[in-house]
Formats: sequence, C-alpha cells, structure tokens
Amino acid sequence: MPRVKIGVLISGGGTNLQTIIDNTLNGTINGEINLVISNKKEAYGLKRAEAAGIENIFINPKDFGSMEDYNKRLIQEFKIRDVGLIVLAGYLKVLSKEFIESFQYIMNIHPSLIPSFCGKGYYGEKVHEKVLDYGVKVTGATVHFVDEGTDTGPIILQDVVEVKADDTVETLQKRVLEVEHRLLPQAVKLFCDNKLKIEGRRVIISQ
Repeated sequence: MPRVKIGVLISGGGTNLQTIIDNTLNGTINGEINLVISNKKEAYGLKRAEAAGIENIFINPKDFGSMEDYNKRLIQEFKIRDVGLIVLAGYLKVLSKEFIESFQYIMNIHPSLIPSFCGKGYYGEKVHEKVLDYGVKVTGATVHFVDEGTDTGPIILQDVVEVKADDTVETLQKRVLEVEHRLLPQAVKLFCDNKLKIEGRRVIISQ
C-alpha cells in the first residue's frame, strides 16, 4: 500500500507534530509528512520539521487581505504536494469553508472529551481552566475529523484523564498532553492503514 502524503498545520511548539514525525520515521505510520505550515514565524514546530528534513513554511496571515485569501494559499501549497491527509497539530486558526471542502480528510486533536469543553473559544490553556472551574472529575483528549463546525466533526479516538483535587492548569495540561501524544499518532496510523470509515457521525475502526 502506498504511503499517505500528510500535511500538518501548527501554531506552536509542535510536540504533537513530533509524535507524528517519530512514528513516520520508524515505520509505525505508513505515511510521510510532505509539508508543515505554521501561521507563526517563531513556532518551534518549524525547527522540528527542519531537523527531520521535512519541508516547512511560515505563512503570515497578515500578508493577505482576508482570511479567505490566506486559506487559499494554504490550499494551494497542500494541493501542489498532493496531500491526502491534513493534520491540525496545535493549529490556532479557524479553517475556511473552502479549505474544508478542498480536502476530504482533515484531522484535529482537542484537549478535552468532546462534546464537553469544546467549540468557539475553547483552545489551549483555556480548556483546562474551564475544566477546573466546572469541577468535573474526568477530562481527556479527542481526535476527530474536521467539518465546518468548531470541534463538531466525527470522533475517531478518545481517552480519559482523571482530574485531581490539587490540579492546576499546568499539571492537568501536562497529563492531557501525554494522552494527546499517544492518541494522535495512533489515529494517523489507523487512517494510513485504511482502517477508518465514516458512517454519519460515527467513525468505524476496522481490525
């Protein structure tokens, strides 16, 4: 089976990106990252890509007249490289309708158990702040396919993290991130092995 061409969008440190890099290089994932794009010049994830010999680009949204034009450029870059899967690995910009319609498979990682603590305004540390403020006993991480809503696409994988009585945003974020680092490459591997099938809102995982 040919290796899947993967494109990754990032905005920050790229620790989730690194898990995908590692698993493609060691052969666990039957795919290769063809391009990493960041909307932030200082994103350390670009250095991670460079260290792995992966093409990487900083594209500044401020250089475009609108977010639609910016997204058109993203589409162009990924289309040129014939990317079959887009992975959002800590990407903090909203994708345009045109972008979502241009790629059949877009995957995202979110630091909570969707449909809780997700949607507009729920990203980064804000998610964990809301979890602690609400007083829930468990949270977790979710990998899902992207649709036109915010964190509303079909769920691929989830796992639970216990919320401890003495947790801070930092301690909780660290434990959730450990789960993210396990779930995201697992989901990408399943996709590249052609083991994911979308049926309505359900993602069926074949053995």
